[in-house]
Amino acid sequence: MRIGFSLFLLVVGAILTFAVNASISGLDLKVVGWVLMLAGLVGIVLFFAVWNRRRPPTALVSENRVYEDPPL
Repeated sequence: MRIGFSLFLLVVGAILTFAVNASISGLDLKVVGWVLMLAGLVGIVLFFAVWNRRRPPTALVSENRVYEDPPL
């Protein structure tokens, strides 16, 4: 799940939970909204967990050069 879709689920869930006052028989829109927000939150957490693993490891490379004067 990409971060955009996770944010979309969060927004739609928040709208269903806090802004919609309609009622559908056999379906509680507030519960559906909470489930969508939870799914969006899980998607964001998983996205960052996988994204953090994909970063290449950083290694510090140091190089010491020694210059010697040529003999005269």
